[in-house]
Amino acid sequence: MKIYELIAPCHFGLEAVLKKEIYDLGYEITLVEDGRVTFTGDEEAICRANLFLRTAERVLIQVGRFRATTFDELFEGTKALPWEDYLPQDGKFWVKKASSIKSKLFSSSDIQSIVKKAVVERMKQKYHVEWFSEDGADYPLRVFLLKDEVTVAIDTTGESLHKRGYRTMAGAAPLSETLAASLIMLTPWKGDRILVDPFCGSGTFPIEAAMMAANIAPGRNREFLSQEWDNLIHRKIWYEACEEADDLVNLSVETQIQGYDADEEVIAIARANAKRAGVEKLIHFQRRPVAELNHPKKYGFLITNPPYGERLEEKEALPALYKQIGEAYQRLDSWSMYLITSYEDAQRYIGKKADKNRKLYNGMLKTYYYQYLGPKPPKRPRVENDRM
Repeated sequence: MKIYELIAPCHFGLEAVLKKEIYDLGYEITLVEDGRVTFTGDEEAICRANLFLRTAERVLIQVGRFRATTFDELFEGTKALPWEDYLPQDGKFWVKKASSIKSKLFSSSDIQSIVKKAVVERMKQKYHVEWFSEDGADYPLRVFLLKDEVTVAIDTTGESLHKRGYRTMAGAAPLSETLAASLIMLTPWKGDRILVDPFCGSGTFPIEAAMMAANIAPGRNREFLSQEWDNLIHRKIWYEACEEADDLVNLSVETQIQGYDADEEVIAIARANAKRAGVEKLIHFQRRPVAELNHPKKYGFLITNPPYGERLEEKEALPALYKQIGEAYQRLDSWSMYLITSYEDAQRYIGKKADKNRKLYNGMLKTYYYQYLGPKPPKRPRVENDRM
């Protein structure tokens, strides 16, 4: 099998979470950069990465890297790459996205146009034709320029991996599924521990947690572009990867995952989304405002995305809301709280400084992931087998 350099983009600041996921899948990492992790793998790795990675945005095949400070160098560098090894003669290929950071070449539209022309010229030489029908499978290309180094890749995913397929409806200011999964993975929470989201909205935190607890692969209920790439990935490899995902599911797992919200309509949306994800039996949803939040058990986790107050009229309500969050957290003996927000005065009104604070971007919005660390639960006594 051919070994590929595969690139997995992710949210800036969460590369370490994705890195661990890739290691856990059994693949070797070759490079970690801001917002992406590069690793090696065969065609099976392409399938498994798309199916199993919870924190990646997509999976790309790196075709090549080279330096370019002029458009001529960009053209020649792209043309020199072995495109015929990746693109069939009838493949539909175009530059879906081009980005440039700290590079002399910065016009995205010009970069897209020149890369497309260079690929066409290479394909003309190799296939000995002057025109391509492009009526076959889709092969969208992506080009990144960083400090004049060009990376050219083919997208194997299609729609971003955060599109799990369960969230057809969302509440206001929804958190992406990949970001929610990353934030859960930054905590010590495990599937047998209590998890409560008091601002659950469309249910993303509880649903992602339930999928983790039940070992449901995030890409299990969706399709990927590269499933149509008969020239690179045999369909049998896809079938085997999907079978692996099906075999790992354990819906009999016992969970203590709860999602609350003050809006009954939003709770209905969350329930419908959980049903589509196949985890409705693993989550308890209930209409409950944060002022009424309480729980009799210890050592639980609050993981939540409360309102940020992006509109002026909402901002006025934030001090009282975050004060209620702080009061609710005080009532939860021995709990930990993980809270993502762009509200600068969050700690002030919660009434306690976070033990850790991580700056993250939710889209283009700068946010803070405040981490209030509760005590670890006592270790369970080990049960030794009777010796004869």
